[in-house]
Amino acid sequence: MSRILNVVFTKGAAVVLSAAFLSASLCGCAKSNRTIQRMQRLEENVSSPTTEAELKDAIKKYQDRVADIQLANAQVGIWYKMLAVRYLDAKMYGEALKNFQAALNYYPANQNLFYWTGVCASFMASAALDFDATGSSAEHDNYLKLAESSFLRALSLDPRHAKALYSIGVLYVWDMHKFDKAIPYLETLLQIQTKDTDAMMVLAAAYFGNMDYDKAVGMYDRIIATTKLEQKKNEALANKKIVMEKAYGK
Repeated sequence: MSRILNVVFTKGAAVVLSAAFLSASLCGCAKSNRTIQRMQRLEENVSSPTTEAELKDAIKKYQDRVADIQLANAQVGIWYKMLAVRYLDAKMYGEALKNFQAALNYYPANQNLFYWTGVCASFMASAALDFDATGSSAEHDNYLKLAESSFLRALSLDPRHAKALYSIGVLYVWDMHKFDKAIPYLETLLQIQTKDTDAMMVLAAAYFGNMDYDKAVGMYDRIIATTKLEQKKNEALANKKIVMEKAYGK
């Protein structure tokens, strides 16, 4: 079809046609906008207020309409959040991610929505396998970047968001192997939750990955002294032994 058009129309004619089409489109949009505005004025019984009383009445009517729209938008945002949680509970992380992102259009400053967006993106990164055997990890990497940016946005809104601090630590240590980036977030978390042995485990791994062996040993000792769970204590002892062997040959 494009070849036929190129043959029939000269370059100049094509430009004229494009300009005419654009002009018609703009005229159509302008007419449409004027029609909508006229309908709104008729619906609110507000035409062209001139007196003080008419102006005050017009303002009140339009303020009421704006309030109704805001209330409706807020409700739609809540429904997106509810639907996202349903998908999350069902472990349908892709659908949950879509709905959390939709909810962010209505609540763009909600740290919890950004946190859950990051969680879903992390799960989707794990599921993004190279099914076509192309040798590309682009989809996996993009989900990891989305998770990272979501957690960071949550923390920019609430620097003490404990779940986001923990999750970005896990992301940096186990998924992205950026041990030095994980450390400050996990250290901050342990200032807030001083007995969080799960965070201690991840921080110890970050120290080890960053070759801070003394700090890793110290963190495992802290876990051993803090936890009441025998399994976690044994895990810390085993990991401490690995660090000692790596660092000191013991």
